Amino acid sequence: MTRDAPDSATIDSMPRGGPDASWFDRRLQTDRREYLDRYDVPDERKQRIVAYLDRVGERTGHHKCNAQLVLEQIAGIVNPQILELGAGHGKLSAYILALHPTAEVTVTDLDPKSVATIEAGPLGAHTRATAKVTDATGIDAPDHSYDLVVFASAFHHLPPRAAHRAIAEATRAGKQFLVFDLQRPPSIAAALLPLLILIPAIVLVLANSSPAAVFPVLHDAYISMLRSYSKSAFTALGAAADPAITVEFVPTKRQVAVIYTNPRAGSPS
Repeated sequence: MTRDAPDSATIDSMPRGGPDASWFDRRLQTDRREYLDRYDVPDERKQRIVAYLDRVGERTGHHKCNAQLVLEQIAGIVNPQILELGAGHGKLSAYILALHPTAEVTVTDLDPKSVATIEAGPLGAHTRATAKVTDATGIDAPDHSYDLVVFASAFHHLPPRAAHRAIAEATRAGKQFLVFDLQRPPSIAAALLPLLILIPAIVLVLANSSPAAVFPVLHDAYISMLRSYSKSAFTALGAAADPAITVEFVPTKRQVAVIYTNPRAGSPS
């Protein structure tokens, strides 16, 4: 289904809750950046946050679950080529390689330190993996180079203008673009988040973690929720990237999974 494309001014000013966001929801968002997005934050602090997100993904099973959803999208492709954007720790790509015997992944992040850490680890040594620094809004690859482009748990870092450019780029470089991210909470839940975050904060501190180690993680978690996109926002961003792009939401637990497909790129083969 094609849709009228929002103009650039509309997208730039679009709330994270989407064009139909309520007045209350529009108040519950922020332009404040997470530590992971700031250039004035030491790499050591950023990497501690990345390592924590990796541990949470392992304990909750998110890494493996997301990898299995990726495999569903590339089923039937003999030697699938996959590009992961905003990889952070790279664990999603690691699971894809472990679960698929012939898949090849290009694992990328905008942060050179994260990419260097990936290159120095097991994933960097894998014969079917390539790690490099890549900006999601300017992918250095020919059209249709990848069977699937994936962006997991970090799409909310992009403001609307960059987000729709990333969709345009991913559906140019890849035949499909799969995004996993946080579900935008209902307005009441978002308003209560500061109180709800006190519980894991106390648990983490009692588990022999210092407040200085816990605060950056909770700081970014809170901002992430306020910057997460609603389903209507994901749809509007796809229309802004190209009105011909189709948007499909895949049923998942505790997160949003959306597939963007540009008919001009053809279907996976």
